[in-house]
Amino acid sequence: MNWDSICFNASAFIAGLFLLEFGADRFIDHTAIVATRLGVSQTLIALLTAGAEWEELAVVVASILQKRSSLAIGNVVGSSISNILGAFSLGLLFYPGRVVFDRSAKLYAAILFLITTVFTLVALTTGLGRVVGALFIAAFAVYLVSIGYGIYKGVLDAPERLDSDSDSDSDSDDEGVTNGNDSEAQRLPAETSPLLPNGANGARSVHKHTLLYHSIQLILGFIALSLSGYVLSHTAASLADEFNLSNTVLGVTVLSFATTLPEKFVAVIGGARGHGGIVAASTAGSNIFLLTLCLGVTLVAGDQAELAESVVPFEVLVTWATSGLFCALVFWGAERWVGGVLLGLYVVFIVLEFTVYRR
Repeated sequence: MNWDSICFNASAFIAGLFLLEFGADRFIDHTAIVATRLGVSQTLIALLTAGAEWEELAVVVASILQKRSSLAIGNVVGSSISNILGAFSLGLLFYPGRVVFDRSAKLYAAILFLITTVFTLVALTTGLGRVVGALFIAAFAVYLVSIGYGIYKGVLDAPERLDSDSDSDSDSDDEGVTNGNDSEAQRLPAETSPLLPNGANGARSVHKHTLLYHSIQLILGFIALSLSGYVLSHTAASLADEFNLSNTVLGVTVLSFATTLPEKFVAVIGGARGHGGIVAASTAGSNIFLLTLCLGVTLVAGDQAELAESVVPFEVLVTWATSGLFCALVFWGAERWVGGVLLGLYVVFIVLEFTVYRR
């Protein structure tokens, strides 16, 4: 083993974790503020930003160029599982109470389950190929259009709040709501606290910074998240190579865990701050991105023979089952203990990968 390479990559991995924490913290704070200012669901904003797995796409492209197609598809499948069992679970664990998700989260959770079902049926019956890959890429284009339309409609017609009949008449109470659910209603003191007492005439919330400022900060947080994921994935891959792990084991376990660390940080911070919509959006958006664009690129540009040998029914079925479980939890809500159960299932999956299905 090359200990110099191991030390360098381990150091880069640790540095990537610091960048990851910075990006997640900034992204969560400013996503909530931008959504509040625009009257748009936090879920839609997060779908367009954290839900875009650009670091995963970079890993997929790099793997294909290195003629390691099995690594690419293993990373896609493993990351899809990790996002739900390893990231969404953390959001539930850190959320202060029962989580009730908004309509946008339910819509995209259902879309994710539909896409995962199609992927599962095709993978286990006719098989995956270039034509299927092209269809998945087309589905991603439709997905992007749907997000843009949702944000457009949200800006023009802000969703009606469930607490619109509240007895409170203060302007600050109205502006403190960021979502249609009571559980999602969050007051942002630095941004929406009234300058004068509520009883004073003409009391208004004073914004310390402009919408442009918060939008730029949101984008910076997103860039930091993407860069950290890229650094973490490459250092993890290098470390795994040093310890002679196979491409399939590396992609489904180590690499997928590293590339989904941004989602895990977003889930922890978002859950702790009560932004359930962001947690659900990050999970749903990430998996839709993975199972449409990333999978599509892998199938179109990857080695078909290698890809055919890399598809394992167990992993495909776990991907489908976790997607169905995620959809059910988003529709019905979840308690904190459910997050612990999901995390335990993820540990079981990793153990099975190393001991039974990927010897």
